Amino acid sequence: MARAAEMTAAGAGAVRELTLRGLLLGVLITFVFTSANVYLGLRVGLTFATSIPAAVISMAILRLVRNSSIFENNIVQTVASAAGCIASIIFVLPGLVMVGWWQGFPFWQTFLLCAAGGMMGVVLSVPLRRALVTGSDLPSPEGVAAAEVLRIGTQTAEGAAEAKVGLRVILIGSLASIGYALLAATKLVAAEAAVWFRLGTSFAATGLWTSLSFALLGAGHLVGLSVGLAMGFGLVIGFGLATPILSYIAATPGAAEDAALGVFTADVRFLGAGVIGIAAFWTMGKLARPLWRGMASAIAASKARKAAGGELLPVEERDIGVGWLAVIVAGLAPLIVGLLWHFAGQGPLAPFALPLSLGFYLYVLVMGAFVAAICGYMAGLIGSSNSPVSGLAILGVLGSALLLAVAVRPIADAGAGPHLIAFALFVTGLVLACAVIANDNLQDLKTGQLIGATPWKQQVALMVGVLAGSAVIPPILDLLNAAYGFAPLAGSGLPTPESPLPAPQATLIATLASGILGAGLDWDMIFVGAGVGVLLIALDELLGRAKRLRLPPLAIGIGIYLPMSVTLPVVIGAVIGYAWDRRNPDPVSQRMGVLLASGFIVGESLFGVLLAGLIVTTGSGTPLALIGEGYEGVAMAAGTALVIAMLMALYRWTARAAARV
Repeated sequence: MARAAEMTAAGAGAVRELTLRGLLLGVLITFVFTSANVYLGLRVGLTFATSIPAAVISMAILRLVRNSSIFENNIVQTVASAAGCIASIIFVLPGLVMVGWWQGFPFWQTFLLCAAGGMMGVVLSVPLRRALVTGSDLPSPEGVAAAEVLRIGTQTAEGAAEAKVGLRVILIGSLASIGYALLAATKLVAAEAAVWFRLGTSFAATGLWTSLSFALLGAGHLVGLSVGLAMGFGLVIGFGLATPILSYIAATPGAAEDAALGVFTADVRFLGAGVIGIAAFWTMGKLARPLWRGMASAIAASKARKAAGGELLPVEERDIGVGWLAVIVAGLAPLIVGLLWHFAGQGPLAPFALPLSLGFYLYVLVMGAFVAAICGYMAGLIGSSNSPVSGLAILGVLGSALLLAVAVRPIADAGAGPHLIAFALFVTGLVLACAVIANDNLQDLKTGQLIGATPWKQQVALMVGVLAGSAVIPPILDLLNAAYGFAPLAGSGLPTPESPLPAPQATLIATLASGILGAGLDWDMIFVGAGVGVLLIALDELLGRAKRLRLPPLAIGIGIYLPMSVTLPVVIGAVIGYAWDRRNPDPVSQRMGVLLASGFIVGESLFGVLLAGLIVTTGSGTPLALIGEGYEGVAMAAGTALVIAMLMALYRWTARAAARV
């Protein structure tokens, strides 16, 4: 075991694991990666896994100090992995701005919502460790990959060299993406490339539209070919079929761009919402049997542990004690109830604040336990990055909105609709924070199991990561909202910002809550989407039985729902990543490809946050622009050529760097 080897080399009792320097380094990485993930998630609806980049950075830095160990590096990546998951709260919270209930993101409410929900996720996932980690044959791909990176990086000279090269690859990828984003901000090159056209002489309109974005290309590399092609299939359905057909039916005169985008916004997105919804329910239905078996195994393991005595357990089997879990749950209960009571008390629902806060605390607890189990299973099956947490957010908002519609709306004031919608979103935010942290915790515990780490120390480290990520999310969201804003829901009467962030999941979830509790929805198009979703589910199952490349229906739905400018570069990035892995089959080169893609995301995302600060400070939407209007065609051609050239050069350089390890 790794622990035995470390203790033999360093002397019994000398192995460092849960250290102050490890926690501080993890917190610093969490600040950076959380900021990047918030920006990326609001743009494309995806976040990237931070465990492996964090492990590489940790190994490169801690190797410079004495007595560092594989377990200390594992603690760093455990803390930092919170950045990849707690940032997923942006799948819900921007909806509060879209419906007009919040004008910004109040720090304490946002921080406490993320922290309380995330801590509950850690607690609820602890009893699942034995069922879904140590007593399971689930592959846990990301946990296994992170463990392999830690083993190689800390136990061999080649691993030390790989860690140094890997850190350099992340930095070069980040600088390259920052460089292009800076050029795009000056308007010397374009940030997007688009061609819009009519089909023949008819009113049918569509186009080709892509962001020239290294972050989105990097996201495609990381999500893999299956998800990337599924999103591409959704793109074909959305812009290749639905948009021209519906624009032909609408017979809208004028520019092809306006006709295509008008139909996409008004109709096609609801088609995608229907696909996403039915795919989410199908996914959860498939989990019913394994979830039941997993819970039964967890109960049996808990009984066996009590019978054997906790002190007899090896280090690798020691979780946070039941007593401490009870203390944490007892401390979180008044905090969550207080948050719900405060939110309900600020408007027409004030007369019902106390029963709402108590009732929906139980809802958060029960739904949180349910989604924690589902997320834990999905993380073990396909990895935490591919786990459909947005589908669980849809389930959460449907449950909370329907409960409010049945129990509260009939007795509330006529003007309570907006407050009901906002309260449903707030409750869903708590459930989602719980889900995403449970999703991440069990993946990290798999890494720990493989290297011989102590589970309770990892669980403490993840709590630290939750608090760190929760602290940075409110100011980043506030800054991005002030600089770019979010498109309001149809019928809200709010002004639309000039260049709003798409925030696709938040828009969908807010739309569902609004449709159930307030304004009507385009249910016809949603039902059509649900029908299309059924066909796509059948197709995916047939591909699975034929042992062909799967096309996850959730990813297809996202491909339909998102604008082409966001989806197309992700698809291209997935194809590039697949080609890279085929051409470079050795594990070192493949890991370097992952790190380069991670650098693309981190660099451009951080630049986007910094640019938002400049926009807010200067009051100008284009504070770095060097040229005015009229050069769009030249900038588009120059930008496209430059991106292609930079990608070829960067991947070639990465291949040479990997060969030197």
